[in-house]
Amino acid sequence: MGPRARPALLLLMFLRTAVPQGRQMRSHSLHYLFMGASERDLGPSLFEALGYVDDQLFVYYDHESRRAEPRAPWVWNRTSSQLWLQLSQSLKGWDHMFIVDFWTIMDNHNHSKESHTLQVILGCEMQEDNSTRGVWKYGYDGQDHLEFCPETLNWRAAEPRAQATKLEWEVHKIRSKQNRAYLERDCLEHLQQLLELGRGVLDQQVPPLVKVTHHVTSAVTTLRCQALNFYPQNITMKWLRDRQPLDAKEIEPKDILPNGDGTYQGWIALAVPPGEEQRYTCQVEHPGLDQPLIATWEPLPSDTLVIGVISGIAVCVIIFFIGALFRILRKRQASSF
Repeated sequence: MGPRARPALLLLMFLRTAVPQGRQMRSHSLHYLFMGASERDLGPSLFEALGYVDDQLFVYYDHESRRAEPRAPWVWNRTSSQLWLQLSQSLKGWDHMFIVDFWTIMDNHNHSKESHTLQVILGCEMQEDNSTRGVWKYGYDGQDHLEFCPETLNWRAAEPRAQATKLEWEVHKIRSKQNRAYLERDCLEHLQQLLELGRGVLDQQVPPLVKVTHHVTSAVTTLRCQALNFYPQNITMKWLRDRQPLDAKEIEPKDILPNGDGTYQGWIALAVPPGEEQRYTCQVEHPGLDQPLIATWEPLPSDTLVIGVISGIAVCVIIFFIGALFRILRKRQASSF
């Protein structure tokens, strides 16, 4: 199970935030992704943990080594031994909790002799207006399974099969209170400490490069708006027709992917009537931009013009060769006399 690429893609759905017009507000988050797998007749045998501040991987842990490994330069150079010891102890505790929870879920599904997977994401987000939000979710065999509700200290079952585990966990009120204390207090304190360590790195803003491209198939004309090489990943992209926002149903969902250098790329596509491309513009908002950026498709020279240029060049070449041939024949005739 790769510890880098897949978790980064999974976390994108949790890390996107809504932002207002103009220069966008910057939120911050701390999330951990736990992944485990069981082997047939052996039970849970694999546990990996990844920690992200905002969308930057900063720590990796696995059950075999039982060591927390820093994965970002600002962590290597600035983290105090006390903070790192505290983080390592937390990951070891979550390692144990994860295995116990994995067994509980498999037993409640009567799956103890089969191979299965479990994923957990937990963490907190902090907005610039000081509002906060916590998340603690379980996924089983690739499907949403359980979600903790700190307001009520209950668990929300995402599928009927999760009901037995929900009822079992809700009996343990002490654990539920500990979960809430972590999401509403401890997680936010750790986030503040890590943001201070990553100052100058985590708060950088790289504006996107934006372009609109044109694609024609046998039946559909499509405009694609691309935003390239931006950071952080929260970005708003929308299509306008005659300067008015389009209904979301008319637009393909926005897709954002990480680049290998820590920046991101995103795009949205729109099918348009042929010949009406100039009515559509793409509007992009990002924390690195002082104001929304507007981009339109700039058509290339028409096919008629291209054909005309090619034809003109061909005629010139033919005239050149005819003239050269005529001079050669004149010289031969002159030399024969």
